[in-house]
Amino acid sequence: MPDSRSSKSRRLPIALALVFVAGIAFTALVNTGIAYTNRMELCVSCHSIQPAYEEYRQTMHFKNASGVQATCADCHVPQSFLPKLQAKLLAAKDVYHEFKGTIDTPEKFEAHRWTMANRVWDRMKATDSETCRSCHDFSNMDLSAQSRSARSRHGAAEDRGLTCIDCHKGIAHHLPDEPEAMQDMREDMERDAT
Repeated sequence: MPDSRSSKSRRLPIALALVFVAGIAFTALVNTGIAYTNRMELCVSCHSIQPAYEEYRQTMHFKNASGVQATCADCHVPQSFLPKLQAKLLAAKDVYHEFKGTIDTPEKFEAHRWTMANRVWDRMKATDSETCRSCHDFSNMDLSAQSRSARSRHGAAEDRGLTCIDCHKGIAHHLPDEPEAMQDMREDMERDAT
């Protein structure tokens, strides 16, 4: 009669190896899917996003002297796996609203643009502009090569703990119009504060 303990001790490494291989296969599958959805052609395939895409095409992030291009995913999808997965899950909501008809035309997209932009800005602020910093970082900036104004502002921003999005909203897309109700509320709050 075979020893049941030795049989179990032989199955454990096999089971662990199978779990390990399954984990690698799952991660590879997820990464392949994410890489596919990171393609700019897919991002701009929705008709509603065309105005934002045309704005981006007019910026240095699209075309510049060095030929380096930041695509949609470079700015909107973090490089780290878990934040990347979270960004993709949040983006599924936008795809849902495209199919549902909430933002399926440029006009509807514009009507919701302020809210969507603020969600992106809030996420960037919460991550210390992680996606921006994958290309731009205070520690890598040669402030002496910048204009006097940029040098002063970047130096002060770093000292004050500001992040890229605090100053650079509207870099790749036009700033959306703030809804009048929001403007009125902000003005009331400013008036009450004085």
